[in-house]
Amino acid sequence: MKKYTRRQTLKTLGGAATAAMVPSSLLTAARAFAEMSPWKPEKGASIRMLRWKRFVASEGESTEALLKAFTQATGVNIRLDSEGFEDLRPKAAVAASIGSGPDIIWTIHADPHLYPNAMLDMSDVADYLGNKYGGWYPIAKDYSIRKGQWISLPYTFSGNFLNYRISQVKKAGFSSFPANTDDFLTLMTELNKAGTPGGFALGNASGDGNCWAHWVLWSHGGKMVDSNDNLVLNSPETVAGLEYVAKLGETFIPGVASWLDGHNNKAFLQGACSVTNNGISIYAAAVREGMSNIANDMDHAYWPTGPAGVPTEFHVQFPMTVYNHTKYPNACKALLAWLMEAEQYDKFMEASVGYLSHPLKAYDNNPVWTADAKRRVFKDTVTRSRTFAHAGSLGYAAASAFADFIVVNMVAEAAIGTKTPAEAAKDAHRRAERYYKI
Repeated sequence: MKKYTRRQTLKTLGGAATAAMVPSSLLTAARAFAEMSPWKPEKGASIRMLRWKRFVASEGESTEALLKAFTQATGVNIRLDSEGFEDLRPKAAVAASIGSGPDIIWTIHADPHLYPNAMLDMSDVADYLGNKYGGWYPIAKDYSIRKGQWISLPYTFSGNFLNYRISQVKKAGFSSFPANTDDFLTLMTELNKAGTPGGFALGNASGDGNCWAHWVLWSHGGKMVDSNDNLVLNSPETVAGLEYVAKLGETFIPGVASWLDGHNNKAFLQGACSVTNNGISIYAAAVREGMSNIANDMDHAYWPTGPAGVPTEFHVQFPMTVYNHTKYPNACKALLAWLMEAEQYDKFMEASVGYLSHPLKAYDNNPVWTADAKRRVFKDTVTRSRTFAHAGSLGYAAASAFADFIVVNMVAEAAIGTKTPAEAAKDAHRRAERYYKI
């Protein structure tokens, strides 16, 4: 079996993407955009941009090519740096606090709601793009609008679905991936008995841990707050979800208690894990590295429906944020508008091979969704996802509780058995009171 190290994973998935060449057609498009753009970059403008580490190499290469084309067409120099989620989020918060640092941060989830006053109003760019490209999906607006103002641009989403080994699921007695939580628990139990267990991140994983923990809470009718933002986390529904998690946790591969984003990729690619949640980056890595034994034997599925009776999925948003402290607001706006124009965004989506999906309705028919049947579920990311604030409003309290990993820690405690489900719900509720004043 091929060993797949963390270093190799990052390299394969684009953590060290090389400088991309700019095709002449792309440069021609950039020059045409510069001529017609409503936003003219300031004289001598330069932009410092920070993003999360790439998980798909071709996406990173495509993004770099788009930035280089913009620079050559406008003269605006762009410095692009990248960080892992664990370092990116605190750096974004520091930049907001001190009013200095990167001009643009391509960040995760709804972090701009933690420091909305530090964000540049992007309403003009959002209106321009929405009017031109069929309008924004509702969840994109939910994430980016605060008090009528666009405090971020909902650049892209990343579907976080079930990744599974087809042969092992069939050996466990299932002809297709389970569509409900009861059958899902049965599957996980049988996989564990067969020595091919699944597993989910239980550490403070910004992406994978949050996505699956919120799914299991919501699937049983639990939620952090009600529609009036009243704290209701310690409820019979939450406890029921945690009782389910306690049973599910017994089936997990050893070591998940410390898993962060990336650990499940490694375990799956090494053949140690048969089911996990992730974007399409595991599959993309397997295809890119010629690991046909895994690529041909894996697929993706929607999250099972639980007692709540409806899909209860949570997927990752990656917004572009521009800080008020930038000296070059027009250059920043022009750049983000350029990136989301159809000719560029289509290229970006195709290079993302399904890992990143669109928030504008005009991009529904991008060929990325039909080029490979194993990408199909990812097309529905924006129509199946809730914000983490469900069922309340997305603001400072929700963003703060989310950033504190309250739901993730609660689920982890129940899954590992360090607390009973009732104790985990009660303690999580108490922690949330810090943000939702009662």
